[in-house]
Order: sequence, then C-alpha cells, then structure tokens
Amino acid sequence: MASDGGSRNREAPNDAFKRALGTTARAVSQDRELTVNFGGDRPGQSGDIMRLPEPPRTMTAQDAAVSRGYADAMSLKRACHDADFHRRILPPGRNARAIYEHVEQARVEAIGVNRFAGMAGNLDAMMEDRCAKLRLDQPTQRTDAPLEEALALMVREAVSGRPTPKSGERTVDLWRDWIDERAAAEIARLRDNVEDQTAYADIMRDLIVALDMSDELGEAEEDEDTEGDDGEAEDPGTESDESEDSQDGETDSAESGESEGGEEEVEYDAAESQMDDMLGDADDADGEDEPQPYRPPFPYSNAVFDDYSVYTTKFDEEMSAEELCDTEELDRLRSFLDKQLQSLQGVVARLANRLQRRLMAQQSRGWDFDLEEGLLDTARLTRVVTDPMQPLAFKRERETDFRDTVVTLLIDNSGSMRGRPITVAATCADILARTLERCGVKVEILGFTTRAWKGGQSRETWLADGKPANPGRLNDLRHIIYKSADTPWRRGRRNLGLMMREGLLKENIDGEALTWAHQRMLARPEHRRILMMISDGAPVDDSTLSVNAGNYLERHLRRVIEDIETRSPVELIAIGIGHDVTRYYRRAVTIVDAEELGGAMTEKLAELFEEMPYRGEGRSGRPAA
Repeated sequence: MASDGGSRNREAPNDAFKRALGTTARAVSQDRELTVNFGGDRPGQSGDIMRLPEPPRTMTAQDAAVSRGYADAMSLKRACHDADFHRRILPPGRNARAIYEHVEQARVEAIGVNRFAGMAGNLDAMMEDRCAKLRLDQPTQRTDAPLEEALALMVREAVSGRPTPKSGERTVDLWRDWIDERAAAEIARLRDNVEDQTAYADIMRDLIVALDMSDELGEAEEDEDTEGDDGEAEDPGTESDESEDSQDGETDSAESGESEGGEEEVEYDAAESQMDDMLGDADDADGEDEPQPYRPPFPYSNAVFDDYSVYTTKFDEEMSAEELCDTEELDRLRSFLDKQLQSLQGVVARLANRLQRRLMAQQSRGWDFDLEEGLLDTARLTRVVTDPMQPLAFKRERETDFRDTVVTLLIDNSGSMRGRPITVAATCADILARTLERCGVKVEILGFTTRAWKGGQSRETWLADGKPANPGRLNDLRHIIYKSADTPWRRGRRNLGLMMREGLLKENIDGEALTWAHQRMLARPEHRRILMMISDGAPVDDSTLSVNAGNYLERHLRRVIEDIETRSPVELIAIGIGHDVTRYYRRAVTIVDAEELGGAMTEKLAELFEEMPYRGEGRSGRPAA
C-alpha cells in the first residue's frame, strides 16, 4: 500500500495539473479544438496544438506558475491577436520588426491582466523565467543589452501596470533614459489603446519613428491597405514604382511566404525564443518541417561584412533529409551505410563509450533526506511503523553542476568528401549522437553544399542581368538538416544515409554554412552550446571565385570564424580531414586519415566537457587549442 501511495504522490498531481492547464488554455483561447501537449524544454504553438515543457517530477509553486504563465500567454495571443493583420503591417527592417513582435505580445498579456485577476502572477513568473534564461541581468553596457527586450519590458510596465522582473531590471535600466527621452509620449498612448489592435499598431509606427528607425518601416508601413502582402516582400533598400510592384507581386509574395514561414513556425528555444514562439504567427506557417523563427539581432551575431555580398538568395534552400529523398530510398541508403562501416563501428563505439563514462561521471547525483516535502522516502517507512508518532520522511534529488548542453555537428558535404571521408563522418555523427543523447546532451547534425555545380540558377540570373560587376557569391546554397536537436536519435538515424546519395555532394561555401549553423544554435535554450565543424578543405565554389578575388570565400570564412570566436557564447571547434584547419580556427585539430575522425571527435568533445564553459560575450583571451 505504501508503494502504491508513493506512486500516486509522484504521478497523480502532475497529471491533474496537466489536465487543468489544458482545460484553462482552451477556455482562455476560446478554442475547443486546442490540444495541449507536454514534452521537451520549450513552449510552442502550431495550428491547434500547443506544446508546453514537461513539469518537473517534484513541482514547486513557482514551477506551476511558470507553466501557467506560458500557457496563458499563448492562449491570450490566440484569443486577442489578429495574425493576418499583424502579418500585413510588420515592417521589413529587422529591429523594427522585433519591436513590433515584442510590443504586441505585451499588449495581449496586458489584456489578460485586465480581464483575469489571477493571470497577473502567472505572467509575472513566466516573464521572470524568460528574462533569466535570456540573461538580461548580465549586460553592463547598451551594446550588450537588446533594445527590443528593454522596450517590451517598459511597455509592459505601462500597459499592464506590472513591475519589471528582477532579472530584466539591468537591461531596462541601461535603456530607460534613452527610450523615455524619445518615446515616453508614444508609450503612454499605447496604454490607452490596448483593446484596439489597429490603433495600437498605428502608435507602434509612431514609436518606431520616435526611436529614429523610420528607415526600417519601408513603404509597406505607409500604404499597407493598397499594397497588402507585396509591401512585406519588397526589399526596403530598393525603390520601385507601382507598375513594377504589380508585375512582380506574385513572385515577391511567394518569396515572402517562404521567408515568413521560416520565421514564424515552431521548434523554438527558450534562451532567446521561448517568447518568440508565442510572438511568431505559427498558425500561418505552411509546410516547412523545421522552419526558423524570426530572431531579434544579438550583439555578437549582427556583424555586417561589407566586403562580402550575395547576388541572390532566391534559389537557396534549407531542407530536411526527408524532403530531399523519399523514405524508401533513405532506408536503402542507410542500409548501405551500415554495411560499409561494420568494421569501423566497433572502434568508434569504444571511443564513444569512453566519452559516455566521462560525462556520466560529471552527472552523478545525490539526495537530500529527512525533508518535509518531496518524494516519499520508503526506506524510512519502518520508523513510522514502529513509532506512529514519527512524521513521514521525504527526499529530494540534488541538481548537479553539469550544465544542459547542445552540440551541433556541421559536416562538409562537398564533392571532395566523396567516398571514405563522408562515410566515416556519417557513422561518427550517428554514434556520437546516440552516445550524447544517452547522457542528456542534445545533438543536431547539419550538412552544407550547393544545389548545382558551376553556379546553378544564380549564375544564370546573373548572366541574364548582363553580368554586373562584383556579383559576390554566385551559386545556390543547399543547407541540409539531417537531425534537429529535438529529434530523437532513433527517428533521425535513417536520414544520415542521405550522405551516401550519388549527386548530393557538390561545392562548399563554408562561411555562410557556419553562420547558418551558428544562428540555429543561438536560438537554443541550453546554457552551453558547442558547434563542431568537420571539413576537408577550404571553401571552394568555381562560379563565385571566377568573378571575384581568389580568396573571396576564404576571407569571408575567416571573418565569420573571428566573429563567433570573439563575440559569441557558442564554443566553436573544427576538425580538418587532410586539411590544416588550425590556420582558421583557434580550437582545431587536423587528421591525416578519415579513420582517425572518430577518435578526434570524441577526444575534443571530452576536452570541452571536462573544462568549465566560458562565460561572457567576449572570449578573445582564451587559449588556443
């Protein structure tokens, strides 16, 4: 009986809490078809499905309030937010767009505070949790503090009357005087128009102008009723008359739909994006398996390289393995990969097991006993049997210092990797993903190549345009998601067989691939983020290099690496197969034979896990590998 009671104490409260949360979310959102699921670390919403983090086994009042807060925020947005209108009026500029998203979320939450007295505490707890994960209590100067976050918190104070969370006070203090001097009147007007989304959006335009960002509003903000979606798709940096807009409307709208779908879907990450999941128009995303949401610019990730340009991004693609290959062929390719690597698997598996033992040693846990609440300590039940006056004893598991971590493996899918190198890389990625997943470390596996040899459609467009001088990058990128960080290994392992597909491996533009993988990592909620580049040579694209300087791609790669290594919280490491990557990367190793890859990967990861992660935005003083 005691054992059954303990089981009920562990499971029943969470189950009842989940049911109550789902019922409340449906009531607040006024959507009976809404489904609330629990799992993973990140809240998100797509269509009629809302996803919330799994509540902890021993749930505190604070944990419950945070879960309720995220559910309330998403439910309010579903009930009080016109997604179609909001999408039409979004400005094209990055900073202005971020402000629109954040300030609109402050509006719907203020409606909840005004209508439901019990929501205020939940939303406060959620905002405190979000600010802490965004580390808004760490900046020491404005350049490190995101303006859109500070502005959203100030607007939240004004429209809802709720104080700024303690973990967000430092960021707000850095910007408060600057914002008040320019836009205090506009923020006060927002408070009087919380229930009217149209009037609120008009004031937001005035707010953008007051903050000296009028150039980011674009023509769409001046005539949204007549231009509709074309206003969104139009490049803010160009001028065109109405006739040109009408001729190119369908093409621009299609491109805008792809871009926005990528910006507004799911797979969000708490550290920068738990709220971004709520801010995006997930209901309107159409079809991408893992599209990327819009992210406000970060101090360490918005560098602009004036000496690097892209002629057109129209033909670039970011696709999952399932989109590039049907299921039957993926199974065949995976079977081929397994047969090729029966001898190698044993060696890599032994190295991976060694890594696993090191990680598990760091994750050993302990227990606190004789507590007044927690899990029932059945080992001490005999005391109650012998002396009924003795109170029940409870225990609680202690958290370890092992920080939650995500690892991205970025694999060069260029033609020079064909044969044994790509086969070994696929197998090592497969075994390491399985090993790290057992240790609670999430792994993302990405690949990069081009869609065509010799430039593809980008070069054809350039030729049709009369061969303008200095076109910049002149090929169609293909970025492949073999396994996302949140996809279990058992579901993603088949996709790695795609690397064996004939014709997939073409040319490599490393700088843009590294930027893409880095941006995906910035969106992750984990405290520690490790990016491993696996390549066998310098970036090469014949089409680009034939019309630019011979070191054009290599120079860009060096700039990207320097930006990440000195300004980003992401820890970057590189492994070169028969190619000296130490001249590019500070933390790198070069191997002569592809057979050494498994050992190099496990050893470098083990080194990283055994040392303390770097803290702060800049790490320029850290030692080189």
